[in-house]
Amino acid sequence: MPDESPLIRSLRAAVAAAPEDVPLRLHFAELLLAEGRGDEAVTEAAVALQHAPGDEAARALMIRAMGLPATPAAPATPAVSATPATPSAEPETPADASADAPADASAAAPAGTPAFDWAAAEQEVGDVVGPRFVTGPADGIEAPLTADGSGDPGDASAWDVDRPGAVRLADVGGMQQVKDRLEAAFLAPMRNPELRKLYGKSLRGGLLLYGPPGCGKTFIARAVAGELGANFISVSLSDILDMYIGTSEKNVHDIFETARAQAPCVVFLDELDALGAKRSRSHHSGLRNVVNQLLTELDGVDGAENEGVFVLAATNVPWDVDLALRRPGRLDRTLLVLPPDAPAREAILRYHLRERPIESVDLGKLVKATEDFSGADLAHVCDSAAEFALLDSARTGTVRMIGMKDLLAAAKQIRPSSEAWFASARNVAMFANDGGMYDDLVAHLKKKRKL
Repeated sequence: MPDESPLIRSLRAAVAAAPEDVPLRLHFAELLLAEGRGDEAVTEAAVALQHAPGDEAARALMIRAMGLPATPAAPATPAVSATPATPSAEPETPADASADAPADASAAAPAGTPAFDWAAAEQEVGDVVGPRFVTGPADGIEAPLTADGSGDPGDASAWDVDRPGAVRLADVGGMQQVKDRLEAAFLAPMRNPELRKLYGKSLRGGLLLYGPPGCGKTFIARAVAGELGANFISVSLSDILDMYIGTSEKNVHDIFETARAQAPCVVFLDELDALGAKRSRSHHSGLRNVVNQLLTELDGVDGAENEGVFVLAATNVPWDVDLALRRPGRLDRTLLVLPPDAPAREAILRYHLRERPIESVDLGKLVKATEDFSGADLAHVCDSAAEFALLDSARTGTVRMIGMKDLLAAAKQIRPSSEAWFASARNVAMFANDGGMYDDLVAHLKKKRKL
């Protein structure tokens, strides 16, 4: 690398620390171009265009760095004459004015000036910046983008109600088996009021989502609320527990009163094993009272019906939840949420790589290398690969893209976080599957030859 001025070195380090700062990158490219380092300036301009497609300043800099003729500017609009029109002359309408104007910028260009050929420019830059993703047979999986728990919006407080959002089940990548179970057991009766009335189905329900951590249970709950067009209240332990006697129970009551007033509404109980732990194991009377109040609210209290209130709960350890909460009429349906399948992993990886400088990423190969990874694990893979590229760029002084080598190295270093969960769940499936409560877990463990 040629000798660099202190300013160039400082800016190179600043760009490496803030790769998404387009104005800073363009300023750095301008200095490189001023020092006669056109190839490096082209590279920086190309990266800027990846972060800000259509940025005019980046395009202009790219043209200058490549030594191409500048795009001709449209001629200025002639000034309106100050001479007043005669009374007999009709004023020109805006439609007349637009008809006289050139149809586009190329029509207004002076004769003999060649227009800028963007297709040729892209071919020249192709050797500098490779394609973001490798296309091939493995890329035939088309799935909508999704986010794991880390991408999920912040939880509302106990009395804050999120209005119906745009998140739908179609936004959950893959997981078709989970969607089918939700449709059959929960959503179809709610979407067909005539059939519901015919069969005497109440417009209420409870569903418990369980499975390894980081697999998108909270995101699925929000998607269910979006499918129902319902409001959404997310409840955690910190929203309920209070140091004063009786206040925790009142908080539970207020949450359900808010949900009844805002019906249709989905109440999401996060970490149900903390909110509704088995009372026989609880040594604190306050927690036992919270479970008692929760049971009362699920059944309806003082004649208050829960019509239009849908209760969804999530837990990593359903065997620690009080059995009374899971009896018929309360959280009587359970759904196992497993680590994302191949289409879901591709969607999650696309989501977390969408704003990063990447090239030649073979998603099909990466999906195969991340089997059994949770959504949180996949986000960690992308973050770790970005760290590898950043540190390498800082050491060498040359900014480079994130490639397959970084992503595969990150995937190799990270072990699926679900392994520990399945190790403990295996004992439950073998010795505590009373009444077939965990038959879906047993089936999955047998499929994976872990049972």
